[in-house]
This record gives sequence, C-alpha cells and structure tokens, in this order.
Amino acid sequence: MSAPAGDRTVLARRMLVVLAIVLMLTALFSLASGATDTSAVSVVWALVSGQDGLISAVDRVVIVDIRMPRTLLGILIGASLAVSGATMQGLFRNPLADPGIVGVSAGAGLGAVMFIVLGGGVLAPVAAVFGIYHIPFAAFLGGLLFTFALYRISTRNGRTSVATMLLAGIALGAMAGAFTGLLIFWADDAQLRDLTFWGLGSIAGATWLKVFAVAPIILPVLLFSPFMARGLNAMTLGEATAQHLGVNVQVFKRVAIVMVAAATGASVAVSGGIGFVGIVVPHLLRLFMGPDHRFLLPACALLGAIMLLFADAIARQIVAPAELPIGIVTATIGAPFFLWILLRRRGLMDI
Repeated sequence: MSAPAGDRTVLARRMLVVLAIVLMLTALFSLASGATDTSAVSVVWALVSGQDGLISAVDRVVIVDIRMPRTLLGILIGASLAVSGATMQGLFRNPLADPGIVGVSAGAGLGAVMFIVLGGGVLAPVAAVFGIYHIPFAAFLGGLLFTFALYRISTRNGRTSVATMLLAGIALGAMAGAFTGLLIFWADDAQLRDLTFWGLGSIAGATWLKVFAVAPIILPVLLFSPFMARGLNAMTLGEATAQHLGVNVQVFKRVAIVMVAAATGASVAVSGGIGFVGIVVPHLLRLFMGPDHRFLLPACALLGAIMLLFADAIARQIVAPAELPIGIVTATIGAPFFLWILLRRRGLMDI
C-alpha cells in the first residue's frame, strides 16, 4: 500500500540515513581541518590497522589528543543543543522556544561561572565533592532552576503564553547576566581571559577530560529523547488532549525540563554561549520532514552535530591561523533566521 497523502514517514527515514552519512563525512572533515597538514585518513587507518609506523608521533598527537576530542565534543554539544531546542518547542508548543533565547543557557552559564570564579575559594568543598563534574553540575543546576522559573511564569491554567515566555526569558537572561557580571568583576586576570573567550562560545580547548565530563550527562539525554516523542506529539494537541491520550502531563513536563536543563547545562559548561542551534535546526527539519517527533528528535541530533562541526570548521578557517569563537558564527547565521521566523509568525503571536 502506498503512503497516505501528506505522510512524510518514508522521506523522514531517508533523511535520517542521509544525515547520518553527512555527519560521518563532516566528522572526517573536522579531523582533517587544522593549522597542520596532518592527514586524518592516514592517522585513522594507522590506528585501526595498528601500523604505527605509517604516522609520526606529532601527527598522532594532533589527531588523537587535539582534533578527535574537539570533534567528539562538537558532536555532543551540537546534538544536545538541537534536541533541547526541539524538546522545548514541543513542550511549549511554539517553534520560538530555544534554551539560548529564553534564558536557560544564561542560567546554566551563571552556574558555571560561579564555580569557575569561586570554585577555588568559597565553593571549593562543593567542587571537591563532584570532581571533574562540578562545573557541568553547576551549569545543570542553573539551567534547571531557570527552566522551572520560565515555565511557571509563562504557563497559566495549562496554557503557555509565547509573549510572556519571551519576555520572561529576557528578564531571566538579564538577571543571570547581572550576577555573571558581578562574578566576572571578582575574577582575577587569568579567569577573566578564560571567561571572556568562554562567553563567546568555543570548543577550542576541547580535551578528553571535557569529553569524559559531559558525555555521561549528554549521552543518556540523547538516548532517552526518542522515548519522549509520543508525549511531545500529544502535547502539540494541547495538555488536555495529551492527558486523554494517556500522557501523565505533569510528570512528562518535569522529565522534559530536567532533560533540557541537563543537556544545556553540560553543553554550556564546556563550550560557553553557543546560540541559535536549538532554534534553527528543528525549524529547518520541520519544513522538510514534518513535526513528528519520532523522526524529528534523532534528525535534530544528527543535523545539530553537523551544524556545529561545520561552524567550527568555518571558525578555524576564516581568520586562520587564529580562530573565531563558534558563538559568533552561529549567531551570524541564526539571528537573521530567528528574525525570519518571528516575522512569519507575528500575526499568530498573542501579544
């Protein structure tokens, strides 16, 4: 039997295969890109075959210790930001929701900056308890608090106001920015340099330690996200309808909020402020494959990773041998796209 008119299931499955192939090619391109002429193909082949004589020690260090953790971190962060954006948009039933725009990333950033500046002093005992996870945990907690606050402010009688959500996000982001600025004022020169570059968004300092710090947080969120698809599909029809379809709406909302906070917090902790991935990727995919979250969420993970690796490659090449922060590249692409979405929906917004 042929698919019903308007059914994009076959197209969505084909797009998932294509995106997976493109991600593998993009990852290989990322491994091959850099200031040196080290060949990623030869290094990977030598590692797989065990013939170390094919590569020099310098090439091995460049690929294995510098480029490979950077590529893996880019995949994890890009996937988590895109999936978080799609989850928030499904939860709030509006494509304008995004962790970076509505203040969630700012809250996560505040938690991370707090431990970067005070982790060696007042908060040292807490940092010692969590070890290498103390900054991701602080970012997760900050993102969680801001996400809960945003939801409580913008939702009334089971209905989320888009205008209130955006305005509350601006207010929460401004509040987080004020406290972050106060912490930066207390930072020493070394911390100040790190925070300035970190605030613009970058994965230039990627290490295996950072990958191991955020992977246990981000990977479970990505693996669990497809199980949220049914609930998100039901939520698009309204909370009352979702309840009638068997979704425990209150529990579902809490789980979704914790997932978004965990993924966003971990990403912000190691990469800083990389915006617009969470709004551009889901919206683009909905245009082509429809709103079914069974396919949208895994597609967002793939395309989000592709977009961040591509932005990282641009950041490394455009002013080589120096490099731009990724946040500048994603904002340059994402801000006009966001304005386009806003202009398309201005007649629908309840302002």
